Amino acid sequence: MNVNKGRTSALVMSTIAMVIGFSVWSILSPMANDIQVLYGLSATQKSVLVAVPVILGSIMRIPLGILSDKYSGRKVYAITLLFLVIPLIGASFAESYAALLVYAFFIGMAGTTFAIAITFVSGWYPKEKQGFVLGITGVGNIGTAVAGFAVPVIVSVYSIDAAFRILAVAVIIMTAIFWFGTKERERTGPPKTFRQSMEALKYRQTWILSIFYFLTFGSFVAFGIYLPTLLQDLFEVSSVSAGQRAAGFVILATFVRPVGGMLADKIDPKKLLFGIFSVVTVFAVVLGFFNENIYIFTVSCLSIALVVGLGNGVVFKMVPMVSPSNTGAVTGIVGAAGGLGGFFPPIVLGMLKDTTGSFFYGFIFLALFSLVCLLINMLKASNVASESSSNMVKA
Repeated sequence: MNVNKGRTSALVMSTIAMVIGFSVWSILSPMANDIQVLYGLSATQKSVLVAVPVILGSIMRIPLGILSDKYSGRKVYAITLLFLVIPLIGASFAESYAALLVYAFFIGMAGTTFAIAITFVSGWYPKEKQGFVLGITGVGNIGTAVAGFAVPVIVSVYSIDAAFRILAVAVIIMTAIFWFGTKERERTGPPKTFRQSMEALKYRQTWILSIFYFLTFGSFVAFGIYLPTLLQDLFEVSSVSAGQRAAGFVILATFVRPVGGMLADKIDPKKLLFGIFSVVTVFAVVLGFFNENIYIFTVSCLSIALVVGLGNGVVFKMVPMVSPSNTGAVTGIVGAAGGLGGFFPPIVLGMLKDTTGSFFYGFIFLALFSLVCLLINMLKASNVASESSSNMVKA
């Protein structure tokens, strides 16, 4: 097998498949207001519906990352994609909020495509190229923007049910393309046991990167899935307009991700993260105090999109270096933390909106957490390369 051809197909197909996966993961947010009207939901109920897919897609990144390492990222990817067809079709026939909530939970499996893709692709490339390459793989996050553009249009032209069914068909087609367009990578050693994989939890750097990714990717997910709702609640724009504006956030954050990885290949990641966390802290405070001005809101959101996108690339440049022989487990753990970072904010914002009538405290919480990450980076974060050398010896 031609190694370069295998690498390229793994990178391209994994990225495109993640686009479809993230479109599925984000399908509920662009139609949330339509569903709210349909079932007469409160702001909290709507927020729960939007956030529910995030929790399964986050938690399941750990076992699926490990399975991708142990068996085959290609097989795990294909099986996961096919599984998504079941809750998508089920959701299209749901006739109550409770039923839709159940299907939304299982739609969350789409979020695991990130951990599978990173594990599959990282196995094909040497560590000196992984910052940029894994940044490119992360461009699959653009699926959130695809959903933001496409789903409101499908709903307005056809129906909510049609949106679920159309994506189900897209998943089936993508699975076939991925399966026949990729090859298995050659294994360099025996597969790890579950116990060996979970040794990644012993490394301090795993936990530090999890906290950082909770902020950077969590912000990406939270803004990506909740911005349509925020824009409609704050500025009374249409669902199509809100979806398109939110897609702008996702597109910017997604396409600067490879830049973050590339910069981290050349510049001390600790210095990059210092700047990233500083910018998030400042603009989160600005959003708290000026979230009723659409121009300030837009500039602040795009500024956060820019730096968290860079941050996603920087953090995942470091992930394969924590334990090069145990990438799937570290990827799953850090990826799960990032996904969970996107689960809580929408629910908190919805509850705060119901209880206080404002989103002010939600943005202030974001600023405070970013400040915590800034302090951890200054006081605790060490050079990953030197620490990973010790981990390689243990592995």
